[in-house]
Amino acid sequence: MTLPKHHPLEHRTHTVVDSSVGPLTLVAVNGVLTGLYMRRQRHRPPEETFGEPDPAPFTEVASQLRAYFDGRRTDFDLPMVLTGTPFQQRVWAALRDIPYGETITYGQLADRIGQPTAARAVGLANGKNPIGVIVPCHRVVGSTGGLTGYGGGLVTKRYLLDFERGVGGTSLF
Repeated sequence: MTLPKHHPLEHRTHTVVDSSVGPLTLVAVNGVLTGLYMRRQRHRPPEETFGEPDPAPFTEVASQLRAYFDGRRTDFDLPMVLTGTPFQQRVWAALRDIPYGETITYGQLADRIGQPTAARAVGLANGKNPIGVIVPCHRVVGSTGGLTGYGGGLVTKRYLLDFERGVGGTSLF
């Protein structure tokens, strides 16, 4: 069941974990991950919407993120709720099918969701992904293979892609 934004039955919590791409803010509603945001993320919601600080709901998320950034995990197995339009939901589901260390273009992603002329709309939905890194929007590139937009910044996108290909350093910072 998805509750409307800021429904009275929602219990929002958040915590901040360190990573090789900087601090990541994790947000949960009723104990289920609903957001992962970088410090300077383009579509980062206002801090006051994150709820009270509480690391308890994020033990497994933090553990899997540590394993990913340590190079011991290539995918994530976590309950999560991504709130968006039906189109955004389809794009975000397709992102999770892009294998670790690989990239596809916005056009290829549009093809995968059955809307081959929607590359630009796919790019916009990709940019609004509320759970970065875990839902790997960084694996989508421009039609020529070049880096184009990334909510966490192009330097971070390059770092994540290089890291997954085994050519990056241990930390962006």
